[in-house]
Amino acid sequence: MSQIIDIAKQAKKASIPMSALSAKTKNNALKAIANALVKAEAQIIEANTKDLQKAEQEKLAAPLLKRLKFDKNKIKEVVDGIESLIRLAEPVGQTLSATELDNGLELYKVSCPIGVIGVIFESRPDALVQISSLCLKSGNAVLLKGGSEALHTNRILTEIITKASADAGIPQGWLHLLETRSDVNEMLKMDDYIDLIIPRGSNEFVKYIMDNSNIAVLGHADGICHVYVDKEADIDMAVSVAADSKTQYVAVCNAAETLLVHSSIAPKFLPALKEKMDALHVELRGCEKTLKYISVKPASEQDWATEYLDYIWSVKVVDSMDEAIEHINKYGSGHTESIITKDNVAALKFMDLCDSGNVFWNASTRFSDGFRYGLGAEVGISTNKIHARGPVGLEGLLIYKWKLIGNGQIVADYASGKKVFTHKKLDKKFNPS
Repeated sequence: MSQIIDIAKQAKKASIPMSALSAKTKNNALKAIANALVKAEAQIIEANTKDLQKAEQEKLAAPLLKRLKFDKNKIKEVVDGIESLIRLAEPVGQTLSATELDNGLELYKVSCPIGVIGVIFESRPDALVQISSLCLKSGNAVLLKGGSEALHTNRILTEIITKASADAGIPQGWLHLLETRSDVNEMLKMDDYIDLIIPRGSNEFVKYIMDNSNIAVLGHADGICHVYVDKEADIDMAVSVAADSKTQYVAVCNAAETLLVHSSIAPKFLPALKEKMDALHVELRGCEKTLKYISVKPASEQDWATEYLDYIWSVKVVDSMDEAIEHINKYGSGHTESIITKDNVAALKFMDLCDSGNVFWNASTRFSDGFRYGLGAEVGISTNKIHARGPVGLEGLLIYKWKLIGNGQIVADYASGKKVFTHKKLDKKFNPS
């Protein structure tokens, strides 16, 4: 436990100077990290091969193996993500609002880092790079706990990022890798040093974190996402968007897990969908009404609440959009839902009433991603209703502080009525001289 306390203390200490780093310093560090990752490509792939071989011996599930793989293409992807992050505007020190309380007394709401963030993530080494680079850009220190199956890959990535960032002037101790489950349990007790925990995993896992820590938790739970094909949908578009939502990459949280189809379009749509899914080797599981139109396995109650992360898709025929929305709000995880329709009134109602962080119209659920949103990748998807919801990029890693500039004003003058507040909104940035 003493080692974890020491790590948390180091991160807390580093978080103070990190909050005041210049945009140039942070961007230079990100450039150095990107270059270092490219140069160390062979070492990274070698480490990842060890993890893959061990995972195959232990018969890790195919979706997890796919997530674990960190090859040349993945390295290029994370480097592209870092370069995209560099191009984003500096997020810290931005004036969110300015108010004149009285003549010569000005109040500013200014963005600032959260401090120390603990992130527990799954068997995706690319997540380590995304999370650490986002935290650096936003001025936060970070404690990372990746999946044990990615141990060798996570270690070398952490070493590369730590050295490159230190050489570029980032405070020592801003990034640490935790490796055991006991480390996580100890981290949950570190409310004196850690300001926010972001767990990425199942609902049960996120709930466990929330129940066992006094630290604020930004939960990224199951991704039970839905595509609803409305009665006014274009069938070709619906098949295309549905297929992309399910199969573009099945092992991720924004892949669709349940397809809802309006009964009036089901006779034409479902056969077309099945033909497409058969070609893509997707196993369909349908409700009783679905079985009237296509020959598939019967779906159980459990299917509606399952995140497959695989080539399996549950299908339900509904008699109205209201029934679809009710199903989504009952079984969904608040992640991403999409409606396919030519009816703009129906689409807007669907987007208003689905209680999820991401709601789409005629677009694949796979778009719910920090990089695709232009947020500079993401540390996770928040299904909470707190300061950040949906893909958590730079903005979700920031909070704000109030900065007041006066000239000797005292509250007694206002309490006595000698002076009065003006409370006038100002169109100016915090820039004292």
